[in-house]
Amino acid sequence: MRRIGLALIFLLGVTFPAAAKDTLVIGISQFPRNFNPNIESMLAKSYVLAMARRQLTVYDADWKLVCLLCTVLPSYENGRAVNELTADGKPGIAVTYTIHPDAVWGDGVPITTKDVQFTVEAGQNRKSGFGNSELYKRITKVEAKDDKTFTLHVNKRTCDYAGIADLGLLPAHIERPNFADPAEYRHRSAYETDTTNPGLWYGPYRVSKVVAGSYIALEQNPKWWGKKPAFKRIIVKAIENTAALTANLLSGDIDYIAGELGLTVDQALAFQKRHGDTFDFTYKPGLIYEHIDLNLDNPVFADVRVRRALLHAMDRDAINQQLFQGHQPVAHGQTNPLDEVYEPEISKYAYDPKRAKELLAAAGWSQMRKGVRHNAKGERLQLELMTTAGNKSRELIQQVLQSQLRQVGVDLRIRNEPARVFFGDTVSYRKFRDMAMFAWISAPRNIPRTTLHSDQIPSADNGWSGQNYTGFKNPEIDTVIEDMETVCGEKENLALWSRLQRIYSEALPVLPLYFRANAYIVPKWLKGIVPTGHQFSSALWIENWHAEQ
Repeated sequence: MRRIGLALIFLLGVTFPAAAKDTLVIGISQFPRNFNPNIESMLAKSYVLAMARRQLTVYDADWKLVCLLCTVLPSYENGRAVNELTADGKPGIAVTYTIHPDAVWGDGVPITTKDVQFTVEAGQNRKSGFGNSELYKRITKVEAKDDKTFTLHVNKRTCDYAGIADLGLLPAHIERPNFADPAEYRHRSAYETDTTNPGLWYGPYRVSKVVAGSYIALEQNPKWWGKKPAFKRIIVKAIENTAALTANLLSGDIDYIAGELGLTVDQALAFQKRHGDTFDFTYKPGLIYEHIDLNLDNPVFADVRVRRALLHAMDRDAINQQLFQGHQPVAHGQTNPLDEVYEPEISKYAYDPKRAKELLAAAGWSQMRKGVRHNAKGERLQLELMTTAGNKSRELIQQVLQSQLRQVGVDLRIRNEPARVFFGDTVSYRKFRDMAMFAWISAPRNIPRTTLHSDQIPSADNGWSGQNYTGFKNPEIDTVIEDMETVCGEKENLALWSRLQRIYSEALPVLPLYFRANAYIVPKWLKGIVPTGHQFSSALWIENWHAEQ
């Protein structure tokens, strides 16, 4: 029996691959809602697109800003960053980039400054629904020096002027006709209607097949100008029930579970106990903030005492220790202690059910009927908490929170949706009634304008752009964010970061839960995967992945 079992494992490719393995099958826990790089933010999409696209700039595994599609980062020293005045006499800056000279779209058409100009034009149209509308508002002009070199004239002299990851280039020769009606672009884009068109892609791989809700196939891009990838094909399979991911891994239906979007830490720890000799395990802490967004349009949350009471009622330390064995520390705000701008001296809300009850009573929820609080109008303190269906860790946390909140008189109801619906529709369009649990993944020293500034609240008027899904409006936060972008002296900038974190912890627009670690369960034969710990995934360097006996 022992020999038969080992033979089966060998045949399934769990221990090591066949001599000439040319296909890598990756399991992820979500399926992308869409494939346009500029519309809607979802980790599943960015993970897949990392194999088929390259941003101009990203942060690498050492948390350093680097060029991917560009040739050199602009700086004042190299003359590619030059201060200038805007038309109305305000401080502006001109930054110059050169696209890699060999860069072409997958159909062989060169990537040029025409693509840059079209992308900016589309992003500046309020009806387009582009995610980072603020970036495009600031660009006053795109000056094409030649086919590969362009200068962006920006009306704000920001500290992070060299980073331009959110300018997701679009192929003008394909997408311009689809942009004839900007309000309908998100539906008419070739990324939705003709996803396997080679001309949409320009990474080591290109998308060759999409089976909605099931899998995405990518094949080597023959027009790729960089290092040739080792695998001929990549299959990305969506298995939204995270418990089923391990079964698929052991059966050989998948080779690897994406660390960025696969098993939760608790599931990985349990899996390691049973299969620790077969795989390499890495638990990478990172800038991943698990939290609960509150719909601040709900009158219940208008009183900050209610928000604070809910946090006091949650035993987050117990969740970390009992579920995650201490790998996912409690978050007291949106800034991770791993980030150099972290401020430890902020308001913190320890587990204190007595204090939670006092705050709820003071906020008018003082009448108890059958264990549930009511206000003077007879309204029941009943809240709905949503998250991604099939994520067993989040579903377990929901049950724990439901029990803990019940102890202070809050009736918490649970309603979940598949990730592509939850992120693509419910959260993006602010349709969640009360509470939505998910994670933000950020870059080092990333200013949270899109999630906290009042001009980033999605609405029909702005094409549902922005990620301030709570509807948070705080004039002081707005001012601090704007200053953080332009006050670049290290001491002064850190003081602003400190102020932002203090305001955030007092106002409590969301309920912080914990900072996540990603669990990488890598078969011993798969080499080259380097976790980053931030929003730019390891898949951006997929050409370095390879099989090794």
